[in-house]
Amino acid sequence: MNGFTAVVDYLNGILWGYVLVYGLLAIGVFFTLRLGFIQFRHFPEFFKVVKGSRSGDKAGISPLQALTVSLASRVGTGNLAGVAVAITLGGPGAIFWMWMVALVGMATAYAESALAQLYKIRNEDGQYRGGPAFYMARGLGLPWMGALFSIFLIIAFGLVFNAVQANSIAGATEQSFGLDRFYVGIGLAVLAGVVVFGGIRSIARVAEVVVPFMAIAYLLVALYVCVVNYSEVPGVLWTIVSSAFGFNEAAGGVTGGLMAALLNGVKRGLFSNEAGMGSAPNIAAVATPQPHHPASQGLVQGLGVFIDTLMICTATALMILLSGAYVPGQEVDGITLTQSALNAHLGSWGGSFVAIAIFFFAFTSIIGNLSYAENAMTFLGAGGRIGMSFVRVGALAMVIWGSIESVDTVFNAADASMGLMATLNLIAIVLLSGTVVKLTKDYFAQKSTGLEPTFDNDMYPELRGKVDSRIWTMEGDIGPKPGLR
Repeated sequence: MNGFTAVVDYLNGILWGYVLVYGLLAIGVFFTLRLGFIQFRHFPEFFKVVKGSRSGDKAGISPLQALTVSLASRVGTGNLAGVAVAITLGGPGAIFWMWMVALVGMATAYAESALAQLYKIRNEDGQYRGGPAFYMARGLGLPWMGALFSIFLIIAFGLVFNAVQANSIAGATEQSFGLDRFYVGIGLAVLAGVVVFGGIRSIARVAEVVVPFMAIAYLLVALYVCVVNYSEVPGVLWTIVSSAFGFNEAAGGVTGGLMAALLNGVKRGLFSNEAGMGSAPNIAAVATPQPHHPASQGLVQGLGVFIDTLMICTATALMILLSGAYVPGQEVDGITLTQSALNAHLGSWGGSFVAIAIFFFAFTSIIGNLSYAENAMTFLGAGGRIGMSFVRVGALAMVIWGSIESVDTVFNAADASMGLMATLNLIAIVLLSGTVVKLTKDYFAQKSTGLEPTFDNDMYPELRGKVDSRIWTMEGDIGPKPGLR
């Protein structure tokens, strides 16, 4: 066991200390430049594709549902505790670098989700399935790479991370309401089971209602805090910016100044919005795109990064920094700092609000994670009722286990698994970046002429035999049956 732990710790040190922190940031800059600053030049379009979307169809869910499911997974306890950790370790300036990571990450999220849409297939029930494993196998011709990615994803998102979220819920409810952790785990597993055994469509219907509710409620509380403390908001924003560049290290109160702010902001930003990780593309592929073009779903998921980090994480940061609860150099865990900040703003029910927020954020992460696992199981040829039942039961067992245990080795193994899948995904999207550029130019060229963008695979002879030719036609999806022509 000691040998396994040493290997896992070594992998995490390499992956999260060097490869992914610098790799994800570099690739975000790469796609920002290669796509002509798409997230800035076409920012309104990120909203239009969601606002103008209609309902899904028999083959796929709606773009709005795909956005809410991806947000269900993205917006978790990291948005509450992770932001506080970034401030504690990197000072207020870490928040600035979280913003920068999100801005370049929007381009990465766009690229990976557009590719997931392009290379999607139908499963045995005629429903859309896809994700990084599919564009690795079909776009790069490397099915072994897709299989490895799928295994890593199932371990991390399908199983262990659900225990992490359950642990957060159980801890918060025990502290705020005195509830027994084991019974909280049982109740959570029952609630999650009702949703996840209905499949991706059931998850999408729940996420479509719960995610906007929880996000809006949280943002309204943050808005209230900012209005009450309006005179202090400009000073807090200046502290964030000045600390980011080491101009105000006293405000940061951390050793390392600029580098501490940069590294902690980058790490927490990447952990929070998941841009480039290869997770969100799994639900992006399940959507029926509106307009009927792969790039449209890329825009939807790019917006998800904006909402997660630039809105929800910023809300947490402002509430902490306006509360006076943050003391430079203090040693306190993330969720405790967030609770202290809310108690300062809201009084005695601040802790209860945090517990309720954790429940909604973590619960939706559990159901969102399982939607990703379903796509991975489909790629491995085990996406039928029996195979998915095993994964769902295993995930619910992890929920119960996670509510009463906290075993660092298991959680570290999940981190290593996610790190490996993210590394594979980054390699794949860079190798397929030429296709992303062509898709983007095609989409906006049609928009510039006043047309609703429509993808036609006949215009892409290099993709012949790699994409489902009955999905991607000028007439829309004309193939009711699964499989390639």
